[in-house]
This record gives sequence, structure tokens and C-alpha cells, in this order.
Amino acid sequence: MAKEPHLLFVDDENLLHNLFERLFTRNGFKVTCCASALQAIDLMKETSYDLVITDFMMPDMDGFALLGHIREHYPDTRVIMVTAHANVQHAVRMMQHGAIDYIPKPFTTAELLDRVNASLEAEIPAADPGTASTAAARPTGKGSKTEAPTPGVTYIGESPSIQRLKGILPRVSGNKAPVFIQGESGTGKEVLAKLIHHSSDRSSGPYVTLNCANLPRELVESHLFGHKKGAFTGAIEDMTGAFEKADGGTLLLDEITEVELPIQAKLLRVLQESEIQRVGSTETKTVDVRVIATSNRNLSGAIGEGIFREDLYHRLAVFPVTVPPLRERSGDVALLAAHFVEKYCSLYALEEKSLSSELMAHFEQYPWPGNVRELENMIQRGVLLSAERTEIKKSDVYDDFFSDADPMMDKGTDPASPKLSTIDDMERFMILQALEETGNNQQAAADKLGISARTIRNKLRKYREDGLID
Repeated sequence: MAKEPHLLFVDDENLLHNLFERLFTRNGFKVTCCASALQAIDLMKETSYDLVITDFMMPDMDGFALLGHIREHYPDTRVIMVTAHANVQHAVRMMQHGAIDYIPKPFTTAELLDRVNASLEAEIPAADPGTASTAAARPTGKGSKTEAPTPGVTYIGESPSIQRLKGILPRVSGNKAPVFIQGESGTGKEVLAKLIHHSSDRSSGPYVTLNCANLPRELVESHLFGHKKGAFTGAIEDMTGAFEKADGGTLLLDEITEVELPIQAKLLRVLQESEIQRVGSTETKTVDVRVIATSNRNLSGAIGEGIFREDLYHRLAVFPVTVPPLRERSGDVALLAAHFVEKYCSLYALEEKSLSSELMAHFEQYPWPGNVRELENMIQRGVLLSAERTEIKKSDVYDDFFSDADPMMDKGTDPASPKLSTIDDMERFMILQALEETGNNQQAAADKLGISARTIRNKLRKYREDGLID
């Protein structure tokens, strides 16, 4: 750790800034404060920070979205989440998504100082489901959004479907042709994309990721291709887009089917011509980028509905790859569970733990609608709630306090409960339930489910078109 750690405080209560600056400067820290998540993102483009302490409730972008941005683009930066709306479920969720600590308001200055010091000494949580790594990914430079090579990364699993994926990986990685990876949420599509990059001759080049579903629609083009200062309201300086950042390396376009049709047309041109044009500029620039795209949608359905261009799909899908859901590789559940137990015991400095036979039997029968990501979340919860015990019991994971305490309950036994026979049924039920619980607030429902509001809008439009809702 540096002699003078640099802290970034993100809180819209400006009165706290002076307190933070006085407290931590006096204790040997360098301190920067800002009032919003968007300001924090801009600051992190220019400066590296050892630790970000962010409030959860902020006006432009909440702390959870900022946490996701930091874990994706600056994996070496630790994050502490601070909130006045604390509860156990919220804390577990924040730490599942990579927060190093979670502090409820109000807190004392002494407590905050102690927690910051402890967080700077803790290991940084890994974010990718279903992977093991012998070397952590490191940014290639100050404020970088790219990753250096990560030797030893591998997909965990011995099922036939995973063995086939591993077998084809060298042939897919050994060229620059685009790859289209399909699969349900939580299956590890991003992990496979990273493996392709690190197994290729571009592994020494940049690896840039862009989550298309989480970007405001008016900013998608700028984030892809960049913009010139003054190109539109708010464009106060030139911006380098993802294609330029990935020049000589790989660009992952995560959830590409969320991109709107006019931008899809421009993407197609870039793939055909290997040239990009910044928003507000008349100049073009040649780029050498391998594109990997992912989607959790049914692509034939998306093309049939007219929301995704068939010609773009064919341009991207030189290598179409499907990642199997966890329910189709149930033999890998025990391997993945053991990996995640080891990971979180190490993260929280706990003794080695094992899963009880009852819990393991439950895991092996459970259909895992949330796939590997859901399994990892359950294991993390069990590791935390089993505390000092060396065996994780079923009650540690499925405590009555949590809303998913009875995940295998037969919904059909209750006449008022919907029949959830498919993953799509379960997904629709969860979205509609979240909307009901949040008073039909799409953004609040999206936050509750850990998805984007745009995804909810697209799903609702599809449900209406299919006659599933009014």
C-alpha cells in the first residue's frame, strides 16, 4: 500500500466534505471529495484511487451503479458503501457485487477511520462468476478501463458442455474474427469473453468492456465511438470511445441487443470498414479491434421482432457460442460451490469451511434460475452467516429473514400463485412482482433486481406484444 493512500469520497452532502478532508488528511491520507457518481467517474479517468467511499442514495446515479462501474473498469480499487437505509439484505447485496465494506449512517469519525484502514488491508473481491485465476487483473495505466493479461484464468467445470467449450477455445481465440456469445444471465458469458482475449495473440493488448444495457440511450454512441467537444449539450471535452481504447486488442460489447437500431447500423459499418467517426467530427480513424458481443436474449426472436438487425448478427456471429445454463451442467455445482467457499473464506480471513450434506443435496436439486452468479451469491451468504463455524448449513443460506428462503417451494400448490414452468415465466414473475413492490417505479424495480431500467422497458414491451400483460 502506498505511503499516502489516496481516498475518493462521493457524497451529495457537501457539508461532509470538509469533515472528511480534515479527518483523513490529519491521519496521513490524501483526500479528494465530489458530490455525485458522475463526477467520480470523471475523476477516476484522470487519477488512480486506493479506496472509494461512496454514499448509496445520490441524485444522478446511485452508489450501486457506481460500484458496478468501478468493479468493471478499475478492479484494483476498493469500494466502501455508506447508506442511511441499511439492512442485512442490502449489505449482502452490496458485498456480493464487490464492496469491500458496508457502513450504515450515522457513524462516528473513529469508526469510519478504523473501517477505512481495515479496508485498505483487505483483499479485493473477485467479480467474475465461475472463474479461478492465478494472477489478478491489473489496469494498464492511470484511470485505465482496460486489463492486462491474466494468465491462468480458466472456466470451472467438467461437464460435457464445458469440456466442449474448452476444446473449441484455442480455435476461436487464434484469430481476430468476431464472436457472439449467447446465454442466460449469470452463466459466465463475460468470463468466456475474457478467456478468448487472454488466449489470443492480442492478450498483450487492451481488453475493454462496455455494458450496452447500462448506458443512457443518448450516450451509447459517444461511449462506443467517442465525441468531440461541443458535439452536444454536456460535451465539455473530447471523449475517446471504446473502439479507440480497444485499438490493437479486444472490445467486449455486453448485452449488445439493448443497443437501438440506428446505433446498430453504425456498428455494422465499423465492423465492415474498421473505421470509426467520433460524434461531432467529420474525420474517420482506422481501428484494429476484435469484437466479442454477448446477449441473454433469444436472438432469432429479437431479429423476428425487428429490434436487432439480422445483418449485424451475421457480421458478429462468425463464431456463435452458447454458454449452457447451470441446470444443464448440474455435475459442476459441487466444483463451483467448493471454489466459491474457498474464495470467500480467503476474502474474509475465515478458516476453511465445507457445505453440509443437506445443503449440498439441496444445491444439486435446485434449478438455479440465476445460474453461476446465483450460486456464488448463496455461497457468499453462507460463508458470512456461518460465522466461525466450519460447516455451512442450509439454514445459513436459506434463512427465513431472506426473501428467497424457500426457493424450491411449489408455487402451483397455491391457487393464487402463478405457474412458473420456464425461466421466462420466472423472469416475468420477478419483474412484475418488483414493479408491484415499488409502486410501478421502473428504476426502483431495476435497482431491486440488479438490472437496467431499459431492460425492464424492453421486457414489458415484449410481454404486451405477446399478450402476457395488458
